Amino acid sequence: MYASREDIGYDFGDDSKVGSKPIKPNPNIDGGWAWMIVLSSFLVHILIMGSQMALGILNMEWLEEFNQSRGLTAWVSSLSMGITLIVGPFIGLFISMCGCRKTAIIGGILNALGWILSAYASNVHYLFLTFGVTAGVGSGMVYLPAVVMVGQYFQKRRALAQGLSTTGTGFGAFLMTALLKYLCIEFGWRNAMFIQGAISLNLCVCGALMRPLAPKDVVSEKYIVRSNSEDNQAKALSHSAETIKSNGVLSEEPEKKEDATNEEVLDSVQHIEIGGKSRSGRNMYGLRILKTVSQLTVTVRKGFAMWYSSYFGAASLFTNRVFVAFIIWALFAYSSFVIPFIHLPEIVKQYNLSSQNNLFPLTSIIAIVHIFGKVILGIISDLPCISTWNVFLMANFTLVTCILTLPLMQTYVSLAVVCALIGFSSGYFSLMPVVTEDLVGTKHLANAYGIIICANGISALFGPPFAGWIYDITHKYDFSFYISGLLYMVGIIFLLIQPCIQKKQSREKSTEEAQV
Repeated sequence: MYASREDIGYDFGDDSKVGSKPIKPNPNIDGGWAWMIVLSSFLVHILIMGSQMALGILNMEWLEEFNQSRGLTAWVSSLSMGITLIVGPFIGLFISMCGCRKTAIIGGILNALGWILSAYASNVHYLFLTFGVTAGVGSGMVYLPAVVMVGQYFQKRRALAQGLSTTGTGFGAFLMTALLKYLCIEFGWRNAMFIQGAISLNLCVCGALMRPLAPKDVVSEKYIVRSNSEDNQAKALSHSAETIKSNGVLSEEPEKKEDATNEEVLDSVQHIEIGGKSRSGRNMYGLRILKTVSQLTVTVRKGFAMWYSSYFGAASLFTNRVFVAFIIWALFAYSSFVIPFIHLPEIVKQYNLSSQNNLFPLTSIIAIVHIFGKVILGIISDLPCISTWNVFLMANFTLVTCILTLPLMQTYVSLAVVCALIGFSSGYFSLMPVVTEDLVGTKHLANAYGIIICANGISALFGPPFAGWIYDITHKYDFSFYISGLLYMVGIIFLLIQPCIQKKQSREKSTEEAQV
């Protein structure tokens, strides 16, 4: 259907220049420190995503402590999970200004602070602010850099690396559930949250491991040798990526002029500082402060300009139609994965399968197979003859089919088989950063993936309440799966249609150029 991801994502420059300049490979690309980045990202997924999947333990404690409705109390967990993803575009601004390492360290401190302050909660509304917002924003500031850094350090084995790092979510779900349950029993939920806050400070260590690559070491997109087996679909996606790359050239000259102006300002400050050595120490201290503020201002302006141009400027990501279709898909996809976790226990109870489910819960089957799905799909996608895009689409088709057929299963064995397929096919989550990077390039990965996880966050925040509202109207769980599955299918159709449109436009453009 489509060619390999090298054809999709790395054919942005002039063909005549491809392979014209040899590049000395960096030992840290696809090896060396890159595996420390994978370890860091793996631990981040354990501490953040794993903890969020274990919030059911704390939710029960909050219900008993504050005597509020289940719906109101559930919003604490929903806010934390949703905000972690929704703040993605704004975290992209921090990454542009401060880099991944500093952003992750600040996020780790903020996340730990949210957990610790929540230990002193007097009501549910207090938890909205401390745990839902504070810890949620902190989680987002660590999660996005963890994904972006893996994409920067890997070229040939990106899918496998992302798959290994994101398996931390599954392991974290088991580890954090057991840990929080033990802490709540032994010390109470308040002390448990305080201890978890201390544990979350390890996110700062994970952030410190995110050593940035030097600009010359970042994987070049311009001089990567293309695959010889190129087809029309690859050209279509390459054309969509070229939209961003070509538009980005428009802003290069102003950026160079701005950099020159900024350097002149800093040089003038340095000259003033040198000339003022004979002055008093107080004046020297003031000049150093002025120099620091000037450097900070330059960094902020440069980062904001890059962030703004990615969203609203001539090089806007939204000029890439395939990427826009990817966003629409993300708005419907995540809720289809979350809804089974919410409604499966009730479906099991409805079919009188509780005794079998207690022995081996269906949600545990999804979580366990989900871990293997991420790794196996990553290995398959990295094979030279396999397209990541095709694997991604096939996994989506399998998942949406399972969502639509799950309500039809009425025995434990049939439900277990469908849940296993849901867990395996949802392993495509590890391919999302890879597909995003293929569409927009490494330079725009932070901002682009921030938009994607923001769309996922909106889906996670409003999807389950929408499913509950459908149940209140129909008094059946079946319609929740059918409606979410159909909306999911709409998103997949957008992914299929847009590349075809790009292909047609590319053909028309080639025809016009040939006639001229």
